[in-house]
Amino acid sequence: MLKNLKKNNSGFTIIEVLIVLAIAGLIMLVVFLAVPALQRNQRNSGYRSEANRVLAAAQEISANNGGSVLTASASGTANSDAAKILTSSNAKNVTLVTVEAKGATNTAPSLTSAVLVTGAKCPSALVTITAPGAGGAGTGTVALTTGTTRQTVLVYAVEDSAGAVVGQCQES
Repeated sequence: MLKNLKKNNSGFTIIEVLIVLAIAGLIMLVVFLAVPALQRNQRNSGYRSEANRVLAAAQEISANNGGSVLTASASGTANSDAAKILTSSNAKNVTLVTVEAKGATNTAPSLTSAVLVTGAKCPSALVTITAPGAGGAGTGTVALTTGTTRQTVLVYAVEDSAGAVVGQCQES
């Protein structure tokens, strides 16, 4: 009396388990590669938003002073135009605003600073930050195009895909 015994082979083979693990690993790899880029894009959006607020505050302060040209100063100087702009813009990431007149080269911004330049226009190409200091601090210079005395540009920085500081320019 031999019965046909059927083996109950329910479950997964080792090959099936390895395939599932490989697919899960690929999905995790894609997620881990995408998250830093998404975070950088979010930070850059914040930098651009604050740049708009800083430039709007500069225009408002100039208009409140009878349309006068902003005077060269740093936001660390009490009651300076730069300090008023920084306070009025309510910026969170930008901790230093500098107002400069158009020169041969102007101070380069960092990710936490912005430079308002009077008498200048944005160049047609990207703003090149030359010789930035450690961590992209604004110790380099920026070349801008000459404009009228009432034209003002804001030079600020964002991160590129490699994490390097890239200058951005916005005209008022």
